[in-house]
Amino acid sequence: MSTGSHGVVGGVRIDLNRLHETWMELVYPRQRNANDTVLGTWTPDSATGLALYRLWSALGVPVIALVYPLVLCGVVLRYQTRRIDGTATRLGVVGVILLSVLVWGGLAALARFEPGSIDLVSGGFTAVAVAGGVATLSAALAVTFRRVGGRGTTVALAYPFAMTAIFLPPVVAALYSTTVASVVIPASDSLSRWFLYEVLAAVGVAEFFIENFEREGIAYVIIWLGISIPLGWVLGLLVTLADFVRPTE
Repeated sequence: MSTGSHGVVGGVRIDLNRLHETWMELVYPRQRNANDTVLGTWTPDSATGLALYRLWSALGVPVIALVYPLVLCGVVLRYQTRRIDGTATRLGVVGVILLSVLVWGGLAALARFEPGSIDLVSGGFTAVAVAGGVATLSAALAVTFRRVGGRGTTVALAYPFAMTAIFLPPVVAALYSTTVASVVIPASDSLSRWFLYEVLAAVGVAEFFIENFEREGIAYVIIWLGISIPLGWVLGLLVTLADFVRPTE
């Protein structure tokens, strides 16, 4: 049920109550949406059980305080993704492919016949063409997995491919154009160094990557795949959390 008719404060109250009921149901039966049922919300009969029940309830407060901002983030992301999803649904897989081919084909034509118009001096046509191919394939796979699978497939595959369609084309283009590379590669280097020394070093695996991988060529593609795929999972999980706490129907 949507909380739009309850106002902002009422909607937040409903969200928090639903989260707290879910927290309680991790341990105790008949907690979520049980107030309006015949049996009502279950509570322990003994004094000790009731004390533990209240303790578990209190422990849920800081957990909910940490989780609820993620719910709100998921609500915002859900609104944006539903708009994009609606457009993709109306276009269909074939329509998405044709639209992507039209856009990227136009850019490739500009790079081929009017290279100065999009400021790609070295390898411009090849860079745009390959980037367009990657974007088109990723977008088509994202729409396909969104349509053929359930929520699990959408989160596991559709969202990552959608993020890949956004992040990977510039990196692929950088392999073919020195102009694009002059922008993308330094940014990728900075990001990879931060991830290597701040994240991987903290878990003790930085040395393995330093000794076995060079940051050049296809390695940059792998780096951005390693970013776009988990980012897609995170976005998908946030939207799923929003659907769970604040369903739209």
